[in-house]
Amino acid sequence: MNTPFDAPRPNNKIPVTVLTGFLGAGKTTLLNYILRENHGRKIAVIENEFGEIGIDGDLVLKSDTEEIYEMVNGCVCCTAEVREDLVRVVRELVARPERLDHILVETSGMADPYPVAQTFFIDDPIAREVELDAIVTMVDAKHIGQHLEDLELDGADNQAVDQIVCADRIVINKIDLVDDAAVAALRERIRSLNATAELVTSSYAEIDLCGILGLGAFEATQKLLEIGAENEHRGHAHHDHDHDYSHEHDASVTSVGIAVDADIDIDAFSRWIEELRVEQADKLFRMKGVLAAQGRDQRYILQGVHSLIDFHAAQPWGREPRSSKVVFIGRDLDRALLNERFQACLAG
Repeated sequence: MNTPFDAPRPNNKIPVTVLTGFLGAGKTTLLNYILRENHGRKIAVIENEFGEIGIDGDLVLKSDTEEIYEMVNGCVCCTAEVREDLVRVVRELVARPERLDHILVETSGMADPYPVAQTFFIDDPIAREVELDAIVTMVDAKHIGQHLEDLELDGADNQAVDQIVCADRIVINKIDLVDDAAVAALRERIRSLNATAELVTSSYAEIDLCGILGLGAFEATQKLLEIGAENEHRGHAHHDHDHDYSHEHDASVTSVGIAVDADIDIDAFSRWIEELRVEQADKLFRMKGVLAAQGRDQRYILQGVHSLIDFHAAQPWGREPRSSKVVFIGRDLDRALLNERFQACLAG
């Protein structure tokens, strides 16, 4: 007998998670955690970073079960061309014979997640194959406060606020760097911007993956995207995005990327990074790099967020040519001086 309605068909779409978070929140650390974990899922990661040269792909561990796709030709939230590139990559992933269990899109630390998420609501055949599962925002428990109150960022479009407001799930990371009172205060601050997202905490981005993958927040996210630009969140007015999803970063925040096919003098480089940590912690939001050190077989990884710096030896260099790459992201950076000081750290 015919039923008066169409029976629901099984949902075979590949879920897509948009992973966002301000500079240094721990997104790459989370990706490495996912790659290390024995979760049994076939995951593809699409990276889009804010910087002149690609670093994040070198910072992410290699894996037999996950694949990394880098997009370094611009911020995915800013230009139609880059969003088209994102759709193209997704099409390629969907067309592969071996079906994926999940796609994870890591945005740059300066990205507005709204237009990124809206990419998956376009009128395109790909919409029949994938769906937005959730927007997951990572928050740096130690440093996010100064960015949320950053009047210069707020004067343009405060990405740190946008990333929290649009989230379905918020990971308060690096709680090992602050006390319980600071975490409680941050929870209240986040709740003033987003009253519905579930909050989870972590150190070193080690969290239950079930808490960020397969959340099924599609309907709630869709509703949020429809009204998000017009909502006011406890006095913080959002900036509308017109139909071409235009978005403008704070012009004073820039990146300086340096890449050379040469080794560094590790002692000279360490001294310089320490000077930057002391003298420019307020202006220098983020630094990251993969470097070859003279006389050392291992890669050296640089990760820095304001005054917190980690510089350590990692896996050995393989067959690929040795090189040294570093990216600085911050406000009013002196490009010429950074290049000059880096060149002074090269091995003779």
